Amino acid sequence: MGFHALIIGAGSTGAALAHDLTLRGYRVTVVERGEVASETTGRNHGLFHSGGRYAMRDPEAARECAEDNAIVRRIMPGLLELNGGLFVAFNEEDLSYKDRFLEACANCGVPAQEIDVQEALRMEPNLNPNILAAVKVNDGVFDPFHFALAFLATAKSNGAKVYTYTEVLDFTWEGRTVTGVHVRDRRSGKEYELGADFVINAAGPWAGRIAAMAGLHLSVVPTAGVMVAVARRWTRHVINRLNMPGDGDIIVPQRRASVIGTTSWRVEDPDFIPIPDHDFQLMLRRAQEMVPDFNQAPVRGVSAAARPLVKTGGVVAGNERWLSRGTYTFNHARDGVEGLFSIVGGKTTTARFMAEQMANFIGEAVGVDVPCRTKEVELLPYHAYYRLGGER
Repeated sequence: MGFHALIIGAGSTGAALAHDLTLRGYRVTVVERGEVASETTGRNHGLFHSGGRYAMRDPEAARECAEDNAIVRRIMPGLLELNGGLFVAFNEEDLSYKDRFLEACANCGVPAQEIDVQEALRMEPNLNPNILAAVKVNDGVFDPFHFALAFLATAKSNGAKVYTYTEVLDFTWEGRTVTGVHVRDRRSGKEYELGADFVINAAGPWAGRIAAMAGLHLSVVPTAGVMVAVARRWTRHVINRLNMPGDGDIIVPQRRASVIGTTSWRVEDPDFIPIPDHDFQLMLRRAQEMVPDFNQAPVRGVSAAARPLVKTGGVVAGNERWLSRGTYTFNHARDGVEGLFSIVGGKTTTARFMAEQMANFIGEAVGVDVPCRTKEVELLPYHAYYRLGGER
């Protein structure tokens, strides 16, 4: 084809986009200022969403999660832990949510089935024994680092190059057209330029900062959440509170640990997220409501990461949970800057879908009509990334 795409960011979105574009015949270069998935993607709790969490408040995101949940199961064999999830009512308020939740899941195409309370307790004996209802969904668990590597390994097998520890300092220009990026190798300190026919800003919560280098404004709202891991796997399934999304309402079994999350507040700088002790204590209290013995296991780690959400009309500060988890794509030619695109929002679960949307968008802009193939192409194992070369 001849078109050369340069992607800023090697999180799940940038990795999936590299895979999609190489399948369509583009030359692809990915630049990442750290290691693959070292920022937002690598610091999430690894929940492979069924869509249930968003069925009531964000049906578009719920549909995207449900659809890609089914697709990724096929194309990423051996990498996902398809252990399932339970939405559980722990009090009368949770119970009153159940029928509306089941209806919303049905409307969004999210598979959900109510099960008997005693069956739920047989499945998860460490749950609070006083639960009032349980709904089974297709949640799962994944390793975010391996998730991104599988996309990049397959992209590299099709010619993509990946530059890690390579920080974008500025764009290069011809008039008002972006022709590449000026970067610094963070290991050697060397600065140099990488040219491209167009650049895609997939920098997650830093996407606004990258856009500002071109004199543009993106309404990205970096929204942080605290997660606490304890050194015991208390449940086999993902446990969700049967209610609207809130603080401390998910327990994710991850390897030999359990992760409780998460809070939500806006941060000014996604590179510096102080963790409030109040949020840490709140996570432990909420976990104990769901699994009474949760706090008997030693704390293994406390973390926070910024979500790359997009501010839309009607959402004010303090209501960040109302921000959509949907995908937003931008061709900045409409802002007077040719050769620059941005993609923000979404979930790691929907990275493949986001990449498809972005690649279709780019194809329309540059006049390339090549269909998406990522629904059918099985990804290489994550460890193939290291034997294929093509990175610096």
